[in-house]
Amino acid sequence: MMHENEPLQPVAKDIDLAQMIRVNQAGEYGATRIYAGQRAVMGDHVPESRAIAGMAEQEEVHRAFFDKLMAERGVRPTALQPFWNIAGFGLGAVTAFIGPKAAMACTVAVETEIDKHYAEQLEELGDSHPELSTAIAKFRDEELEHKDCALAEGAEQAFGYPVMSAVIRMGCRAAIALSKRI
Repeated sequence: MMHENEPLQPVAKDIDLAQMIRVNQAGEYGATRIYAGQRAVMGDHVPESRAIAGMAEQEEVHRAFFDKLMAERGVRPTALQPFWNIAGFGLGAVTAFIGPKAAMACTVAVETEIDKHYAEQLEELGDSHPELSTAIAKFRDEELEHKDCALAEGAEQAFGYPVMSAVIRMGCRAAIALSKRI
C-alpha cells in the first residue's frame, strides 16, 4: 500500500519494437511502390520527374534500413505487404495519371501523416533505442524535405487537392493502424 508522502515511481512504458519496425518497413515499402507507380506513368517526361526520382531513392534507403533491422531482430513483415504493393503502385499511378501536381499532392498527403507517425514514435522511444531513434529522426527530416519539395512543385494546385489530400491521409492512417496489427 502506498503512503501519502511516497513519491510516485514512473512506470516504464513497454515499447513494442517489433510492431514499430514492422509498420515502418511497411510504410517505406508502400512509399517505394507509390513512387514506382508515378514513375511508370510519368517516366522522365515532366519536370517533376527528377524530384520524384530523388525522393524514390531516399525511400529505398529507408526501406532497406528497416528490411535489415527486421532480419536482424527476426521481425515478421506485415501480412498486408502484397496489398500494399498493389495499393501503393495504384495510388502512385492514378495520381500521376491525373497529372504531375496530383502526384505531388499525393506526396504532401503521405508525408504529412508520416511526419506525425514518426514524431509519435520518437516521443515513445525517448532515449531508449538510440540507433532506431537516430534513423527515424533522419528519415523524418527527409520525409519533410519531400513534403516541402512537393509543395514547391505546386501540389496545392492539383485538381481537387483538399479532397484528394484528405482521402490519401485517411488511407495512410488506416494503413499504419492495420500494419501494426496484421
